[in-house]
Amino acid sequence: MKITHLCLCGPLTDNWTYQDNLLPKYHKALGYDVSVITSQYIWNDVGDLDIDSREIYYNEYGIKTIRIKSQYNTNVHSKFKKYQNLYKTISNERADILFIHGIQFIDIITIVRYLKKHSEVVVYVDNHADFSNSATNWFSEYILHKVIWKWCGKLIEPYTKKFYGVLPARVNFLKEVYKLPDKKVELLVLGADDERVKEAKANSNRLDIRKKHQINSDDFLIITGGKIDSAKKQILLLMKAVSEIEVDNKKVKLIVFGSVEPEIKDELKLLINGNKIQYVGWISPYDTYQYLAAADLAVFPGRHSVIWEQVVGIGVPCLFKYWEGTTHINVGGNCQFLYEDSVDEIRTKVKEILDNPNFYESMKNNAELYGMARFSYAKIAKESIQ
Repeated sequence: MKITHLCLCGPLTDNWTYQDNLLPKYHKALGYDVSVITSQYIWNDVGDLDIDSREIYYNEYGIKTIRIKSQYNTNVHSKFKKYQNLYKTISNERADILFIHGIQFIDIITIVRYLKKHSEVVVYVDNHADFSNSATNWFSEYILHKVIWKWCGKLIEPYTKKFYGVLPARVNFLKEVYKLPDKKVELLVLGADDERVKEAKANSNRLDIRKKHQINSDDFLIITGGKIDSAKKQILLLMKAVSEIEVDNKKVKLIVFGSVEPEIKDELKLLINGNKIQYVGWISPYDTYQYLAAADLAVFPGRHSVIWEQVVGIGVPCLFKYWEGTTHINVGGNCQFLYEDSVDEIRTKVKEILDNPNFYESMKNNAELYGMARFSYAKIAKESIQ
């Protein structure tokens, strides 16, 4: 049986750890013949958009990857992007299952035209949009999402077995904004790459990361990171909170990773404090797993990112900023939530964990017992096509 993934809403970069990389990987691991149709756009090593000019190749997982050019001078940023030869490309793949990542592109019309002639094809569609990252201005909400993308959703709905929101908030977005039928909408969580989790959990990795940054095995290591921008500026509050814990507990250490927006880089640099608070810059998706697995606690005091599900899937206790529609990452006490953007709250929460070893051990046990099982991409891949 063949599954073709359509990743046409944005860039798809090989060797990254996003859902549109890992679902195909684990569908292939399940024994399916898998291919991917995507744009030519990728993110390069310095975080800029680039073009992969290869037309057909096999990626790092041995998955056939087809990159098609944009049409009519549109590009990845165009609201109404179109692609060359999409109908022919889909036809040539002869897939039994089409897995469409996002419906926010006008070539849904082309896909529906294909499905009208191939009603035997099973279709799954996922959604990565919610009110935190989409529909953030009048035009986007009332024209793009509530008219155009809603129309695209309605157009493909008769041919679709399931629509998946990858967060509870994104399930609600499908129902409330696109008005898709409840019976066809479900949660399909993001997760962690089982293979990389296994590698990262090796005890030697934990020791190597700590040794590299002069952190002792008995130090309590907190890790945070991702793209540090104005939406996630709360990381600076975390750095301040950890610096204030020093008087009470000198063994608390913090590592921050990720790219930083230029306008807050100077402020971040001022908060770096020897090996107590370290900033290690951008790290590769592979190294992200290594660093997270070395942590005693992961703290993400800003907006949701895919790293949340990754760290829960690694089995690390966490502190997360509370956002309505993202509490699915609490799987039985593996995490606590932050409700304010304040140094005081972060410091208090961290100290509660430090001062209560039994409470921390309970968080850790729940993280390893429930978090790793719930956010395994091997398991998620099976669920996605049931």
